[in-house]
Amino acid sequence: MTRWLDDDELASWFPLAGVMLRLGPALDSQLQRDFDLTHFDYLCLAMLSEESDWTLSMSTLAASTNASLSRLSHVITKLERRGWVSRCPSEVSRRVTNVRMTDEGYALLVAAAPSHVETVRSLVYDGLSDDDVANLHKLMAHILERIEQSGLKSSV
Repeated sequence: MTRWLDDDELASWFPLAGVMLRLGPALDSQLQRDFDLTHFDYLCLAMLSEESDWTLSMSTLAASTNASLSRLSHVITKLERRGWVSRCPSEVSRRVTNVRMTDEGYALLVAAAPSHVETVRSLVYDGLSDDDVANLHKLMAHILERIEQSGLKSSV
């Protein structure tokens, strides 16, 4: 038996669906205009910047960006051509390929971060109270947990 959404659930679903469809392209638009980056490119560089040596295995980076290895490989090839990352063999296993952000990639990330954060702030956080932000965190964590528990493949 189908558990249809009630009126309140439906009223909250449409705005959520709108956010899912529109936020990514809005973030892409700003980053492409200002730095010739997609939001996914930026996310890859940001994940690498969190490591002390700016290096992650391809599989770890794919998992942390929720991407397939195929998509990640394509993006890393593009970032490599631009001089922002390099691939290198793992010291742990010959079967593992690492990706390392270059100094040029880090400089780009540092340059892009202020306007990207301002875009995120203006699109998502401006006008929200501290309680709203706490509730947003709680709701998004709940949804992410439900997605992870579902076992449904969500990587692109």
